[in-house]
Amino acid sequence: MSTPRNAATAELWQALKACRGGLGHVALFTAVANVLMLAPALYMLQVYDRVLSSGNEMTLLMLSLMVLGLFAFLGVLEWLRSLVVIRLGTRLDLQLNPRVFDAAFQASLEGHKGSAQQALGDLTQLRQFATGQALFAFFDAPWFVLYLLVIFLFSPWLGLLALVGALLLASLAWLNERLTEGVFVEAGRLSQQAVQQAAGNLGNAEAVAAMGMLGAVRQRWSLLHQGFLARQNLGSERSAAITAVSKSVRLALQSLVLGLGAWLALEHLISPGMMIAGSILMARVLAPIDQLIGVWRQWGAARQSAERLGQLLQRHAPLASGMPLPDPRGQLRVEHLSAAVPGGGRLCLEGVAFELAAGESLGLIGASGSGKSTLARLLVGAASPLSGKVCLDGAALAQWDRPLLGAHIGYLPQDVQLFAGSVAENIARLGPVDADAVVAAAQLAGVHELILQWPQGYDTRLGDGGAGLSGGQRQRIGLARALYRLPALVVLDEPNASLDDAGERALLAALAALKAQGRTLVMISHKSSLLLGLDKLLVLHEGRVQQFGATARVLQAAARPASPTPPVATTARTGVTYSFNQSGQRS
Repeated sequence: MSTPRNAATAELWQALKACRGGLGHVALFTAVANVLMLAPALYMLQVYDRVLSSGNEMTLLMLSLMVLGLFAFLGVLEWLRSLVVIRLGTRLDLQLNPRVFDAAFQASLEGHKGSAQQALGDLTQLRQFATGQALFAFFDAPWFVLYLLVIFLFSPWLGLLALVGALLLASLAWLNERLTEGVFVEAGRLSQQAVQQAAGNLGNAEAVAAMGMLGAVRQRWSLLHQGFLARQNLGSERSAAITAVSKSVRLALQSLVLGLGAWLALEHLISPGMMIAGSILMARVLAPIDQLIGVWRQWGAARQSAERLGQLLQRHAPLASGMPLPDPRGQLRVEHLSAAVPGGGRLCLEGVAFELAAGESLGLIGASGSGKSTLARLLVGAASPLSGKVCLDGAALAQWDRPLLGAHIGYLPQDVQLFAGSVAENIARLGPVDADAVVAAAQLAGVHELILQWPQGYDTRLGDGGAGLSGGQRQRIGLARALYRLPALVVLDEPNASLDDAGERALLAALAALKAQGRTLVMISHKSSLLLGLDKLLVLHEGRVQQFGATARVLQAAARPASPTPPVATTARTGVTYSFNQSGQRS
């Protein structure tokens, strides 16, 4: 096998090459099976030309026993061929699914959630194609030449009729592909857009219901869906018309070969047995072409799936496994970091640089849209920068073995997402549950007592996304997950957004414990009670570092001149304003 020129399918081709031994066995079984498929024609030839003319019943019995034995052997071959193909499909899936899943994961990180979902469906489509009748059709198709050759041996006229019929049916199959391929591709694109739009809109079902948006949402989806139906119907109508013509041609050919065979027999150019055998072989000549016509749409869908998968794998290289490094202490250095909005070219961070010693804490502040959450994602490796790098203990994040590094990073995103499973499994990051570490993390996050109040405690099952919990409960369990086993670097994005007073007190205690344990902390917050306890502050304005330094110094530099009113700290040009009372609390 030679490697295809299209680099986008190179990885898929390599996976297919790994299965070529099994495909060779399928080809061998196919060859033997197709030779055995001559048995019915030869049986009828012998019955008409030998048994009926001789009247020998023993000859008929022996011929019948022989052909029954051949049919039994043919059945065993078909069974073995199916088993091999099923195992090849499973092997292909197992070989590709880790790579496809990782690429889909990277696509999700970049904001292409639809592409990620499509990739997993495309892999299933390829496996189903590889284990279904479509693959057999492609293996069987070349063998129509054998049956055509035998017909020519019976009579050139019968062979010529079979050849013309085969070419006519092949031309109809080609015409079907030309007339329907583009239409079905467009229908698939519109269907995918409609499904993605519906999933996105229905995911906001509460807002849709509360504000009476159902009609508008349905109409937007309906426009795409109607476009899909129009294209789908057009393609199906064209295909139905060509299929009807193909069926008529096939039936006509099967009748014509009998008529031509009868005329040749009357002219004593062939025997009656050849007439019957020729009719059977004509069916065998047309059968592979009929199979190809039947599976052509599956082939088109599988080809599109392979192209999409190949492009996805090409865009997302395999996740590199760096050399294991010593456990990080938490020293963080950011060098000239720039990033763009996912799916767009606008810069949301530009030239960000700062450094934290191990055990230091940093507060990130700035107006909405200044790039705080993007910077948080970059610090934990959940996003890739356009330029610059993030270093932990002097090594860029790309140099670390990601699965090993993940255990030393705690991250609480702004939108806390939990997973289907128990509370304990969520806190333990879906890994083996260390009961002591889970309880310690829950106590540190101030959620231990709350969990014990639930009937199943830590074994309480959660739905997808933490269904069944309030926003504050999800945030506190997410905080416990971030603090699990006290990672060296903890990044918290608005950790107090959904917390009540008790939750904020627990958060303050957790921050104090992290500082006491010498863990590096980066936190996004505008809450003065949380910011004042941090070592340093970084002020972002339109993606650039406006101020960075010790917390007291940054606040002092931003403070206005004394006035009768409580002192106000305003970060210049950001519009973010803090006012503090005499006790130092934000008012």
